[in-house]
Amino acid sequence: VQLQASGGGLVQRGGSLRLSCAASGRTFSNYATGWFRQAAGKEREFVAAINWSGGSTYYANSVKGRFTIARDNAKNTTYLQMNSLKSDDTAVYYCAADFAGLGTPRAVEYEYWGQGTLVTVSS
Repeated sequence: VQLQASGGGLVQRGGSLRLSCAASGRTFSNYATGWFRQAAGKEREFVAAINWSGGSTYYANSVKGRFTIARDNAKNTTYLQMNSLKSDDTAVYYCAADFAGLGTPRAVEYEYWGQGTLVTVSS
């Protein structure tokens, strides 16, 4: 599976962005997908995950209620809608795919990773 993340950019605090992760290669609908982020000088952290069908979602406490993960298997794409953005959300965001299909916050469970897309929230 090849993953291509897009949609990052500069946004003001309180604003919104939608990230997309387009997949190609193997059957996308078999995979769970997740979003992780890494801020400058910090370790990568889990943001959100969705299982293969889209029926189960998981969020980090820091984004719960503000971010929404969704997927469209017909388009081989996972989305991360980010609302009420804060300065702390500034990071490079990565999407990842997990063949187990269940969705997990553990980065080590993900076999495939896309390149990152930078999100910068200005104050």
